[in-house]
Amino acid sequence: MASGHGLMIANNMMYSHTSTVFDSTTREQVEVLSDEVDLADYGIEGHPGLSQGSPVEAAWTADGRYAYVSQYTMYGENFGVEGFDACTRDSGVGASFVYRFDAEEMAWDQVFEVGAVPKYLTLSPDQKTLLVSNWCDATLSVVDTERGEETGVVELAAAPRGVVVMPDNTTAYVVAMYADQLYKVDLASGEAEVVMETAPRPRHLNLADEGRTLYLTTSGGNAIYKIDTATDEIVDQVEPGVEPRSVALSPDETALYVVNYNEASIAKVRTSDMEVIDSAPVDANPIGIDYDPVTNTVWVACYGGSIYVFDDQSTLL
Repeated sequence: MASGHGLMIANNMMYSHTSTVFDSTTREQVEVLSDEVDLADYGIEGHPGLSQGSPVEAAWTADGRYAYVSQYTMYGENFGVEGFDACTRDSGVGASFVYRFDAEEMAWDQVFEVGAVPKYLTLSPDQKTLLVSNWCDATLSVVDTERGEETGVVELAAAPRGVVVMPDNTTAYVVAMYADQLYKVDLASGEAEVVMETAPRPRHLNLADEGRTLYLTTSGGNAIYKIDTATDEIVDQVEPGVEPRSVALSPDETALYVVNYNEASIAKVRTSDMEVIDSAPVDANPIGIDYDPVTNTVWVACYGGSIYVFDDQSTLL
C-alpha cells in the first residue's frame, strides 16, 4: 500500500512475520519490521512474553505519517485458536490486533485489539475513525484513532472484507465475502442493512466521484461492478480476468488496476465505459496492488514473494 508521500508497505503475513517498507522512487527497502512485540509495552495485559502477529493489509493516514496494519492472527500466550480462512464465529479463534507504524520513527508505536482474523482496514475521510473487517467473527470494528481503541462493533455476515467510508464520515459500505452481500452501515447507530445480493465472493471496494460511484469486485463472479450509490444499483460492469481480487484506483479516477489471481495477470480498466484497455502477465497468484501517486507507478505483490512495478501505461519497468 502506498503512503502517497513516497513510501510503500508490503505485508508478508505469517510466512515471514514482517512488514517491508520501500522508498517508492528508488524501490529500495528502507525498513523491515518484525511483527514480534511485547504487548505489555503497549499497555495490553494477559499475553506475557513476546507475541507474534501476521501482517495482512495496511491503511495509511492522509499525511503519510502512520500506517495501520492488520494482524491476521496472533501467536504466543493466551490467544485462543489460531486463525484460518474457513473459520466461523464458532471456531474459537481468538481476537487479534492492529499495529500502527510510525513512518518518522520507522517503528510500531501503537497496538490495539479488534476482532478475530482482521483483514481489510480503511480510514474515514476525516481520519477520526478506522474500520476493520473481522473475517472470523463476521463483524466490523469501529476504532477511535485519537484514543487508539475499538469503540464499537457492527454485526455483519460471513467473512467481511472490503470496506469504504463515504465523504459524510458516517456511512460505510462493507462486503460479506462468503454471504455474497453488500452492506451499508450507519456508523453513528451501528446499524447495517443489506443493499445488494452479489455474485459469489465479493471482495474489494473502491469509492470514486466524491462518493457517487462505488466499484465492487466479485472474485467468484470474475467481475467488477460499477454502482450508483444514490440508488445502490449496478450501472455497468466488466470481467477483467479470472478471479479478480484487490483493485487500485488511479488518483484521477480514470482507471482501475486489478490483480487476476487465477490467471497471473494485472488488468487496467477504463472507468468511463468499464473496458479493459491493457493487461500484463505477472508471477502466480498476484494478491496485492496499489497506485503510487509520487511516481505514477502501480505496485503488484505476488504470493511467491515477488513485487512488480508498472508505469501508468502498464509497461513493466
